Amino acid sequence: MGSWPHLAARTAAVLLAAGSLAGASTGCGSSSSSSNGVASKSPEQIVTATKAVAASAKSVHLAGSIVSRGTPITLDLDVLAGSGARGRLSENGLGFELIDTAGTVYIKGSAAFYRRVGGAAAATLLQGKWLKAPASSPEFASISTLTDLGTLIDTTLSGHGTLSKGATTTIKGTKVIGITDVQKGGTLYVATSGPPYPIEITKSGASGGTVTFDHWNEPLTIKAPAGAIDISQLRAAH
Repeated sequence: MGSWPHLAARTAAVLLAAGSLAGASTGCGSSSSSSNGVASKSPEQIVTATKAVAASAKSVHLAGSIVSRGTPITLDLDVLAGSGARGRLSENGLGFELIDTAGTVYIKGSAAFYRRVGGAAAATLLQGKWLKAPASSPEFASISTLTDLGTLIDTTLSGHGTLSKGATTTIKGTKVIGITDVQKGGTLYVATSGPPYPIEITKSGASGGTVTFDHWNEPLTIKAPAGAIDISQLRAAH
């Protein structure tokens, strides 16, 4: 089948790099007008507070566009704590749908995606079909950094450098405070009303991009697709 599973793994790794743009994750805050007090805290205290509320969330929607080694990567995922995720990832315009649930990863690519990673025969054979493999398999080991909410929050909210607090502003109608990682050059925006959820990470330049989280704690159900083909069967046939 070629190396198509490695695109999923690479996308997971790139997302973590995006998270490190500001040394933290991203999110959507409450529309409440009452101040939560984070704007008066130190940058380090703000990151600690936003990590705590994000890590305790039940679900979140993650979306953004980033650049890795000159290649544009986009992602749009719903993540459910303790249950996995569903959504879409793409690299340089070639995308695939992703579902991770009950210890199994499912992927469905476009014809162009399957053609690139497996050739013309794979594109014909797999058009419109889901593939599956254990989430613990080597190809998908790093996918858990995307689809496990606890891992995602912990990893992307760690490892920042020196932090600098900026002025308050508004993003998508939510009042926020900006925290910039001086070494890495990215900025994390945290809601200053309601729970101090992160709102957005952004970084300019050739290796930059923007990632946002929203729809925190909204009801979400993730189901495995029917009729998926086990990747091990394809490997055995080639």
